[in-house]
Amino acid sequence: MTGLVLALVAGAVVGLALGGLGGGGSVLAVPALIYLLGLTPAEATTASLIIVTCTSVTALTVHARDGNVAWRTGLLFAAAGIVPAMLAGAAADHLPQTALTAAFAVIAALAASRMLRPGRTEPSGHIHAGKAGAAGAGLGAVTGFLGVGGGFLAVPALVGVLGLAMRTAVGTSLLVITINSLAALAARAGAGAHLHWTVIVPFTGAAILGAWDGKRLSKKVQGKTLQRVFAWLLLTVAVFMLVDVLV
Repeated sequence: MTGLVLALVAGAVVGLALGGLGGGGSVLAVPALIYLLGLTPAEATTASLIIVTCTSVTALTVHARDGNVAWRTGLLFAAAGIVPAMLAGAAADHLPQTALTAAFAVIAALAASRMLRPGRTEPSGHIHAGKAGAAGAGLGAVTGFLGVGGGFLAVPALVGVLGLAMRTAVGTSLLVITINSLAALAARAGAGAHLHWTVIVPFTGAAILGAWDGKRLSKKVQGKTLQRVFAWLLLTVAVFMLVDVLV
């Protein structure tokens, strides 16, 4: 029963962050699965991919209904990340658990740093095919390797490199994240990783419901305030994970 409660609470927090900030909340899923629910880093990243996929698909349907998804652009961007996502997903199962945890902590710290010092991302006005391909491949590798959606990386790339408007970039990033997550899951399917469905199902359900509450919360609380609070929480988690690996 304690595990169920923890899964529900952790999922709700991740969902609130996703709904309130429009991305980045999935970065909390992996440390929650490891330190609160007792999964190994490899099990946590695989479970996180399932959670991220389900949550992203749910949010994608809403954005698609509102016309905020550039389907052709998103599919082309995601195509560059499919192979890296699959390769990284397969490689993650063969790495030492401490290396996986340390790598995740570094990415979490970078995400927190970006949120604390948000740059002004404006449409570039033209599309650079090489940069778009590199950005798509990099996002796919991060998704496959660490089990995170990478919205904090995808949105700036879609705006700055591919010239999408911010609202369209957020919706399109969900399409990219969904495809990359599915590719990474396919690569891990034959690895024989144990899936803790008693954790994954309630965690995912709470995250989806929490995302709706997060949207309502974002209308009451200033966006920058929510972002800074989440960023400091994420930075604290990253430091804790690094200390846990090094000590």
